[in-house]
Amino acid sequence: MYEFHVTNLNIAQVKQKHGIIERENYNKSKSPDSKQPGCLEEKVKAIEDAMRHFQMI
Repeated sequence: MYEFHVTNLNIAQVKQKHGIIERENYNKSKSPDSKQPGCLEEKVKAIEDAMRHFQMI
């Protein structure tokens, strides 16, 4: 069905987008100007589909 790899970071970004925050991240960067890679729109859609399937959103 989906032909790509989804990381924990991708899932966490989508959960945060929908207001699902479980806990504070323990391994945050100490640098204030560090950046996270973005999540592709197709991955966002796939994660949201899975979250709807499991009735998380």
